[in-house]
Amino acid sequence: MKLQRYAIFGISQGGPTAIAHAVRYPERVTKLVIYGSYARGRNKRISAKEKEVAQAYLTLMRHGWGDENSAFIRTFSRMFAPNASAEQIKAFATVQRLATSPENAVRLRSAVDDLDVDDLLPRVSVPTLVIHARHDQTSPFDEGRRLAAGIPNARFVSLESENHMPTPDDPEWEKFTGEIESFLAS
Repeated sequence: MKLQRYAIFGISQGGPTAIAHAVRYPERVTKLVIYGSYARGRNKRISAKEKEVAQAYLTLMRHGWGDENSAFIRTFSRMFAPNASAEQIKAFATVQRLATSPENAVRLRSAVDDLDVDDLLPRVSVPTLVIHARHDQTSPFDEGRRLAAGIPNARFVSLESENHMPTPDDPEWEKFTGEIESFLAS
């Protein structure tokens, strides 16, 4: 079965891809939901100092991807889900190991750091909901607001959360899921 019309949900680095798809296929995309994302990847928006930190992160990633005892997984979990339990951190490491190799993870991270869909934002013509955690340490809150401001008639919702990856135990989970359900039902 081939979908003719559909809504898209872009999380984190999936946001720029979802935006590009919505611009390319406006006749197929009905609605766009973006969470914890940006229009400009890290290398397009940060200072020289932050670029150096980004390179250090890539080094940690290369040597600790999928290793639950590595400095990388501790950094990753602190940035993506600051309140993650030991069990959740172990699950992150397992998913990483099963998903891809360290080399591919570094290549992907490098590629998304160079994304830039700024010029596409004014061309998004579908109803759009942008949700962003106010204390997200991975994707800056201001990037989420900037993204919503660049898309005509986009609605912006902030969550009082630190989580880059929404989890059911987050106090803002009900708001997160409720906003999405309401938007898609309207």
